[in-house]
Amino acid sequence: MLNLLSAIGRDIQWANFGLAIAIVVAVSLVLGVLILLISKFCQVKEDPRIKEIEGCLAGANCGACGHPGCAGFAKALVEGTATLAACGQTPTDKRIEISNILGIAVDGDTEPTVAVVACCGGNKCQDKYAYQGYGDCVSQNLLSGGRKACEVGCMGSGSCVDACPYSSIECREGYAHIDPELCRSCGICIQTCPKRLIKRVPNSAKVYIACSTQCRGKDVMTRCQAGCIACGKCERSCPTGAIHLVNNVPIIDYSKCISCGKCLEGCPRQCIKYLHPERVQGSSETAEQAK
Repeated sequence: MLNLLSAIGRDIQWANFGLAIAIVVAVSLVLGVLILLISKFCQVKEDPRIKEIEGCLAGANCGACGHPGCAGFAKALVEGTATLAACGQTPTDKRIEISNILGIAVDGDTEPTVAVVACCGGNKCQDKYAYQGYGDCVSQNLLSGGRKACEVGCMGSGSCVDACPYSSIECREGYAHIDPELCRSCGICIQTCPKRLIKRVPNSAKVYIACSTQCRGKDVMTRCQAGCIACGKCERSCPTGAIHLVNNVPIIDYSKCISCGKCLEGCPRQCIKYLHPERVQGSSETAEQAK
């Protein structure tokens, strides 16, 4: 074995071998220096405002804004391709801070919001057919727009429940209910609902409209026992003119609403609900309507 190694060693031209090693090392050093120079002079400098804004965001990385996490949203804000209104979780003070960083006016209403389900039909709304298959709302909606006789009726099968990262939604009585105390207004449920029934309202609001049908009263009464019949009593009873019927749907202007509750008391179909029913005190009838 030693003789074999000795013979191989004699056959190697050590001068040429050393020269080859030296060339490889030299080329490696030159390439390393070139890479460092290129990375230094050709790197894309990130706008420092992106990190500042990212630090002001909620950090949930929920994707409800339509961007890949808070970092992607911060970059879009700096580039002007997104607005703060797309993020429902950013607190008011942080929204103001971000606006100052960007040098723009505060975007949209700075009052905190919560999500509500603009439907209260559920088991009181008729079904067009008996659905059999995977049970969530998104799947059901693929078949003739879902099983509910009302085209915009909540199917109560929990797509929003599955999507909510804060466990603030549950389905009971055949439709979805959102707990405003747990809701962060992230907007994931809004994007998930195939009927687009989930809306944002100010957290300070006393009432909200729990119906979205634009059908005439006669048509609603044949399909749903809880749907709005566009009778206009809420509009007439409002002392500040905060409610108006638009395409047979009551719309509340919360900038005018004084939270008197008269619209709810006059609704014959009880499709106007208290946002925070646990805070309501009054008669048993009022408490029952608040649920």
